[in-house]
Amino acid sequence: MQETIDQVVESKHQSFPEVIQSYYQLTKPRIIPLLLITTAAAMWMASDGATDPILFLVTVVGGMLAAASAQAMNCIYDRDIDYTMERTRSRPIPSGRVKPLHAGIFAAVLAGLSFTILVVFTNLLAALLAMAGIGFYMWIYTHLLKRHTPQNIVIGGAAGAIPALVGCAAVSNSLSMEAWVLFAIVFLWTPPHFWALALMIKDDYAKVGIPMLPVVAGEVATVKQMWIYTLLLIPTTLLLVYPLGVAGAVYGISAVGLGGIFVYEAWKLLQAPTDKGVAKSMFKYSILYMMLLCTAIVIDSLPQTHDAIAFLIK
Repeated sequence: MQETIDQVVESKHQSFPEVIQSYYQLTKPRIIPLLLITTAAAMWMASDGATDPILFLVTVVGGMLAAASAQAMNCIYDRDIDYTMERTRSRPIPSGRVKPLHAGIFAAVLAGLSFTILVVFTNLLAALLAMAGIGFYMWIYTHLLKRHTPQNIVIGGAAGAIPALVGCAAVSNSLSMEAWVLFAIVFLWTPPHFWALALMIKDDYAKVGIPMLPVVAGEVATVKQMWIYTLLLIPTTLLLVYPLGVAGAVYGISAVGLGGIFVYEAWKLLQAPTDKGVAKSMFKYSILYMMLLCTAIVIDSLPQTHDAIAFLIK
């Protein structure tokens, strides 16, 4: 299948700015910020709100390059799927704007740069974790799980949770319990987030034979699973407050409020599992939820926040 597509798709000549744009699109740039915000939150939490700006910058750049490499590799592997679906046929590889070999070289260079930056400016543990994230995303999720099991996104969610470990490791050169709790938060958040998207584009997945849960088990079974993961997620977020005690009132109040809305969105979908509009609402909110939750971690960790709370409770 791959060879047939590579033969059918013709290379298209582009201007230099268009070439740059094509390689940029290979990295799926809209996905990367959501991965990096968990890295940032983990760094602030691990450093008690006193993250070194240079360390933060190099860690984010290293993480960004690792994520970009993984996405480019994914574009190579899934080029047959992308060519089949109208929604993705215009991507750089299936459209003929970038050859698979060149995309592979690009991905390898990005991974090499990521490892070098992290190992030189942070530590070996952070660098190895970033490489593990690439490996897990490509070999475990994309190769072994995505096309073979409806639980693909559940297990594969670990790849999206690894950036949180990278952030903690960059600061402390170790993996504390709070790092693993943050990992668990992202891990449990991934199924309701991604299955909401899968409900919206169920027909696309069915067309190319990808056994996403809505395709295999149907909408009702999928939203029931989403409901379970949502209910597990909310108390997990509060573990940072108690018993770990690494987050305070600002984060705790935010986690409860944001979590309540998340539960409400999941409940609405539970009542209307075939409504793509409701699924879209939950998908959009799930992104906002993770961004605001991580922002709350950062704000809560700042010394100025601690001082303000201490002043208010005097």
